[in-house]
Amino acid sequence: MDKKQHIAIFTTASLPWMTGTAVNPLFRAAYLSKDGERKVTLVIPWLSMKDQGLVYPSNITFISPSEQEKYVRRWLEERTGFTFGFSIRFYPGRFSKDKRSILAAGDISEIIPDEEADIAVLEEPEHLTWYHHGKRWKIKFRMVIGIIHTNYLEYVKREKKGMQAFLLKIINSWVVGIYCHKVIRLSAATQDYPKSIICNVHGVNPKFLEIYKEKIEQQQNGKQVFTKGAYYIGKMVWNKGYKELLKLLHDHQKELAGIEVDLYGNGEDSDQVQEAAKKLELAVRVHPGRDHADPLFHDFKVFLNPSTTDVVCTTTAEALAMGKIVVCANHPSNEFFKQFPNCWTYDDSNGFVEATCKALAEEPAQLTDAQRHELSWEAATERFLKVTELDQVPTSKPLNIPQKNFMSTSFNFRKNMEDASAYVHYVASGSEASRKVFGAIPGSLQANEQQCKELGLAIPAAKRGSRK
Repeated sequence: MDKKQHIAIFTTASLPWMTGTAVNPLFRAAYLSKDGERKVTLVIPWLSMKDQGLVYPSNITFISPSEQEKYVRRWLEERTGFTFGFSIRFYPGRFSKDKRSILAAGDISEIIPDEEADIAVLEEPEHLTWYHHGKRWKIKFRMVIGIIHTNYLEYVKREKKGMQAFLLKIINSWVVGIYCHKVIRLSAATQDYPKSIICNVHGVNPKFLEIYKEKIEQQQNGKQVFTKGAYYIGKMVWNKGYKELLKLLHDHQKELAGIEVDLYGNGEDSDQVQEAAKKLELAVRVHPGRDHADPLFHDFKVFLNPSTTDVVCTTTAEALAMGKIVVCANHPSNEFFKQFPNCWTYDDSNGFVEATCKALAEEPAQLTDAQRHELSWEAATERFLKVTELDQVPTSKPLNIPQKNFMSTSFNFRKNMEDASAYVHYVASGSEASRKVFGAIPGSLQANEQQCKELGLAIPAAKRGSRK
């Protein structure tokens, strides 16, 4: 194998779907490959035309993986100004309407040839392994790193499905333990996992830091840089903070009299959010979603984000990077942001009112060079390499030091238990009946013939046999 580290980053979404697991792994692949010291491959889902229409915005579709790859690379280059040397490969994906998620079809570990299988990064490892049936990740790859993005338990609890949340917690711990050597939780807002590490390994699109530089230059020239008040941007579903924000505004209309708030987003609950906003005495305007880097947002001074379902909110980081004041809940998901002077947290609804009024009346603090760096993808990449210990190059192969009998027996017992547990998952995930019970998409045990052709993959034997 090449002496360079081979890092394969598997994720659960792709542009043009503007979701965290599409954007953040893309930047991670880019910045890990930037210095040329590693070979990096980003592995993303390929959807059929029908599923593309359900997932991608503005009627954007692709007739081939190469066309989508061009779109992804162009989007990245427009935001960074760089051309990056990482590879992009696609795995067959299917869209689950009830989960509003893309799920893998077939054994996606096969996308990386055995001779290149070194380090795997599973972005949302629980999601990628719930229904995995195939080669065991820990055996194929020397190291498997899981990055926990999503607070699935919180979403299920909000739907008041207590038993489902309990089972999901057990299953998540089970599959992540079977398939990952190391687990990174972006914040303490996620489910706890044994031997996991809490570290925010995400950064912000460099465009937002450029916007901040432009604002500072304008300010130095005597221009008033923040001429608009408060806003919020996010996927327009109740669980993404809109429910909390509209309730806070409704309950404190007298104290907040005179303020104006603009809400931006697209989503299943857009119509209901609009109706709820109309019932308020305050000036709360609801708009379609836009790119957060759009000049429309540059002049807003205060970003309101009461969401507690995020793990680390990307738009909060972007608002701080642009030099705005962020008013957010005192919650584990916002712990990383508390180091920045423009992050103002509140503990209750009265605290929200006080922080919002004060933020609208004052000017944001200027960011230091160190603070701007901490928000960047360069710093996020440094944190990732440090916490995974990938920045440490071993000087020699580890010695096989004989262990005491007890330690050896204990280690073997744990290994045998894990092997047995992995075998149980392998058997269960190979049955259409059990897959259906746990919510897998019917027929997703193998990729369909059309997707195999589009991706240049071998058609599974069972599919070939069905044509005879």
